[in-house]
Amino acid sequence: MTAETTKALIAAARRSFATVGYAATSMDALCAEAGLTRGALYHHFGGKDGLLEAVVRQMDGEMTARLQAVWKRHEDPFDAFKACCLAYLDLALDAEIQRIVFRDAPAVLGQRLRDIDAEGSIAPIVEALDGLMTSGRLRRIDPEALARMLNGAMIDAVLWIASSDNQAEAVKGASDAVVLLLDGLAAKA
Repeated sequence: MTAETTKALIAAARRSFATVGYAATSMDALCAEAGLTRGALYHHFGGKDGLLEAVVRQMDGEMTARLQAVWKRHEDPFDAFKACCLAYLDLALDAEIQRIVFRDAPAVLGQRLRDIDAEGSIAPIVEALDGLMTSGRLRRIDPEALARMLNGAMIDAVLWIASSDNQAEAVKGASDAVVLLLDGLAAKA
């Protein structure tokens, strides 16, 4: 019953957050849609912000899966890394991701959102960078420091894209900057 309850609440919340946004989402309407009581929401998530965190965690996992699929389409690890960075920027154009993860979540979750991102992002980025450095594709530097710098820059870029009046232009500018940055880190042949 617990898994069904949380699944129903997360699904209802995700639909509402994507459609009307976090602020306009009514907890009573969410619970009614899921066929549950407010008590169930508080019991499982502690409140509306806890429910948003659960939705963001679900979406973060889906975003990771999408980026892993991008990685697998490339034989060259450096090309795969670049492609994943560019694909991450493109995620800011997805209406559901944009509204929930890149607009509402930063305002509501604050540092918790950064922590969620770091849980799933830093280790794979460190691993990819270390592999590129070991193979001689990137200049050697502390891979964790570089991973945190790149991750922070990518997050700031998607937040900028999501709030931009001309998102296509913002994605183009951010993409060009990522390519320039990564190419600048490449080891000289």
